[in-house]
Amino acid sequence: MLFLNSSIRQNNFRQVLLTTLSSYTFKRRNTIFALSSGQGKCGVAVIRVSGPEAGTALKKLTAAQCLPRPRTAVLREIVNPIDKEILDKALVLWFPGPKSFTGENSCEFQVHGGHAVVNSVLSALQCTGLRPAEAGEFTKRAFLNGKLDLTEVEGLADLIAAETEFQRKQAYLQSEGILSNMYNSWRDILIKSLAHVEAHIDFEETEEFDEQILQNIFADIRKLKAEISRHLEDGCKGERLRNGVKAVIIGETNAGKSSFFNILCKKPASIVTPIEGTTRDVIEINVDINGYPVILTDTAGLRSETKDIVEQEGIQRAIFQINQADLLIYMVDIEKLLNSGCKTVKEYIDRINEFKIKHSHSKETIIILNKIDLIHKRKDRMSDLLDKENCLLVSCKDKDGFSAVTNKLTEKLRSLCLNPNKEHPSMTHIRHRKHLTDCLTFLENFEEEINTAHVVLFAENLRQAVYHLGQLTGRVTNEQILDIIFKDFCIGK
Repeated sequence: MLFLNSSIRQNNFRQVLLTTLSSYTFKRRNTIFALSSGQGKCGVAVIRVSGPEAGTALKKLTAAQCLPRPRTAVLREIVNPIDKEILDKALVLWFPGPKSFTGENSCEFQVHGGHAVVNSVLSALQCTGLRPAEAGEFTKRAFLNGKLDLTEVEGLADLIAAETEFQRKQAYLQSEGILSNMYNSWRDILIKSLAHVEAHIDFEETEEFDEQILQNIFADIRKLKAEISRHLEDGCKGERLRNGVKAVIIGETNAGKSSFFNILCKKPASIVTPIEGTTRDVIEINVDINGYPVILTDTAGLRSETKDIVEQEGIQRAIFQINQADLLIYMVDIEKLLNSGCKTVKEYIDRINEFKIKHSHSKETIIILNKIDLIHKRKDRMSDLLDKENCLLVSCKDKDGFSAVTNKLTEKLRSLCLNPNKEHPSMTHIRHRKHLTDCLTFLENFEEEINTAHVVLFAENLRQAVYHLGQLTGRVTNEQILDIIFKDFCIGK
């Protein structure tokens, strides 16, 4: 029954894939165009065309009898094909398929970037029978024509969206195939093992495997399981680098959280007053700290004695943010610390845990002691209190100590995200983790069942493992998956 259900699932999936490709074939017969360089006034705007009529459109808009040399920029007058009015003088490039981004005949018009010029060229292209491209359609055609796989498509989308240097680096490596190469090599190993099992099912008369072949399959599967497990145990560092590290500033009221927040943001994003409980809601700003993306969050001061219902709600929201954080930044008023009678900073900070903050001790943490400008006469007491404690001294008023803060933040961010490299590629999407986890489950089932189950049944585990690796790169896919992946692309890409 398991084998039968698998065959039905695979046949259904093939049908879905064929239906997807068939439904898109009509659209692909069309030639599409779009502004690829983004909206807004600029020096040069790039208009991209792709499809079977790209060459014809290029000749019509340049009033030329023949196409320019492939991949060579030439200067041409751009004319309206209806009334022959000159619209602009521009560089044009011709990319005959399959040696183009989409794998189809393509061309580009590099025109002046004013709104009127761009709109006139777009209108002229539509007059030749071309249609405007949908969001992500150029990249979708590249995928369907085998120029990119799904992980490379995701890398390209992340590269366009990258806001920091390490995001750019990770996205570029993925767009160049660093993940797909690894996943495809794993899939090749599984297909080789499955081929041996399938050959035994098809051609051998006995249920017993050749011992040497079985040992080789076991060795390959065990090695592959170990590699996938190591890849899954990366601490979500790739996803965190892609999405941003959530750093939450917490502490008591008037500890200087909002002042610290504004200094790191380099703008007055949060209101600062001497009144306790000024910050009532959560404020988030995306910041770039030495190439790492950080979602920096300012929160309401934590105190239990307030009866203000608005402040109480702010505290509950702060606690929720704290529990979601990757990195906690404890702000402490050093003057209150010295007057508290606490023997250590840790003892003082533990008071915050009366709010039942989950797993706060297991999170990456930085302790900031603020207002050092107020305690110059108590340096001896401060030295005793800070002995061997991992604290940073700052003055938000004078902006002292922030070089050390940036260095410490960078150190923590490097630990949370790592530095992207070719030797240790990281997963960047939840989709990757799901399919690899499912693949690993089927490989574990294969090992458990090989001595107890029918050969057809344990072969099914290998088929399902191959299926999930195929879903990662798009060897196996469906229209819903494609829609999810391509929906975030802009028009013109």
